[in-house]
Amino acid sequence: MLSQVMAVSFLLLVIAMPLLAAIRWLCRVRLTPWQWLLWSLAYLLVKFRWRARWEGELDLPAGQGAILVSNHRSSVDPFFLQTATTRKVHWLVAREYCAHPAIAWFLRSCEVIPVGRGGVDTAATKGALRLAAAGGIVGMFPEGRINMTDELLLPCRPGAALVALKARVPLVPCYIEGSPYDRFPHSPLLMTARVKVRFGKPLDLSDCYGREAEPGMVEQVMRRCLAEIARLAGEPDFEPRLAGRNWKPTEEELAAATSSNLPRRDARR
Repeated sequence: MLSQVMAVSFLLLVIAMPLLAAIRWLCRVRLTPWQWLLWSLAYLLVKFRWRARWEGELDLPAGQGAILVSNHRSSVDPFFLQTATTRKVHWLVAREYCAHPAIAWFLRSCEVIPVGRGGVDTAATKGALRLAAAGGIVGMFPEGRINMTDELLLPCRPGAALVALKARVPLVPCYIEGSPYDRFPHSPLLMTARVKVRFGKPLDLSDCYGREAEPGMVEQVMRRCLAEIARLAGEPDFEPRLAGRNWKPTEEELAAATSSNLPRRDARR
């Protein structure tokens, strides 16, 4: 009888230990169980469907706020950066996607920040600023849309630099190579790829804190970050361009970019 009790106790202990470890991990990474499930599914896609490799690490201590700044080649680009860390990344996502019935639930679960495509979105900027200042990580694609051209980067808006300076957190340049995309948001799910993700060192902006109102300061900081992304891409001589304050792509520009990209299959293997 005693031996049976001991055997059952040992079995319960064996079962309980991984469960307790999982609960402890969830508490530490501050993901809800649902978010943890989504993270796991994203990791499986990133690692086995798109065969991603991460070069370098997202070098941020716990509780350190930051703004991730990356090039944008695919609708699933956030997956490659989010799965590089177990800390929650809050992405700025076009408001029309956040209202789309097919994916609104998913974006709400990911706690994204809805943002307008053109001009300055004060509400989104304030939301990003609050999260970063409180020690959160905010992800931003300064190109404002998926780049379907042969250019390394489209003209970029400097909002990421403004938020970083006001929140007093570093900018982290990131470069994603080989993201799968074929004109439609769901297309990467039907494609395979070999993706490389490179992380730059967080940019220390402490010498610029409190100076964001100085003429040209925000633009200077943004150019510095974009130049680092170009270096990560192996194009150190690339000259980044900044978009105007109220930049928004026209229907003609979007159509031209789409048609120029129809033959692109470099991400597919």
